[in-house]
Amino acid sequence: MKKAILTFGTVILFIMAGRAQEVTSATATTSGAEMTFETEIHDFGTIDYSGNGTYEFRFKNTGKEPLIISDAKGSCGCTVPTYPKNVPIKPGESQVIKVTYDTKRAGNFTKTVTIHSNAKTPEKVLTIKGKVEAAPVEESFPANGKKDDGATPFERNK
Repeated sequence: MKKAILTFGTVILFIMAGRAQEVTSATATTSGAEMTFETEIHDFGTIDYSGNGTYEFRFKNTGKEPLIISDAKGSCGCTVPTYPKNVPIKPGESQVIKVTYDTKRAGNFTKTVTIHSNAKTPEKVLTIKGKVEAAPVEESFPANGKKDDGATPFERNK
């Protein structure tokens, strides 16, 4: 008798747990907010070393409920997003997510920023790419402060 009650209780527990997951999944996808970007990829082209590596991704809440961005993270420490965190964005309202790349790193780059919100699509990925020119080479002068122009021969020590 105890085995029958234990088995019956276990079955009921699994049924309730499965039903709870269905309800949670259904409410997660019924949000009326929607984030629509003008573009999700920005190509900087070639940027000067230590130049301007900032771009503003414009988006609009095209849904019927307020949109709330809970988090935005860059794929590395060199990519920093600035965004309206936990601020309700009304339907029809536009906002920007500013992404700044550290241009003191020479070479090609492709970086992403992942946005988490209450939108129908709760996770969006924005991409920036480009090439940062090498750092300019500064002329160095000898310790005596005179630049060697190549015309003056070196003196021999006697």
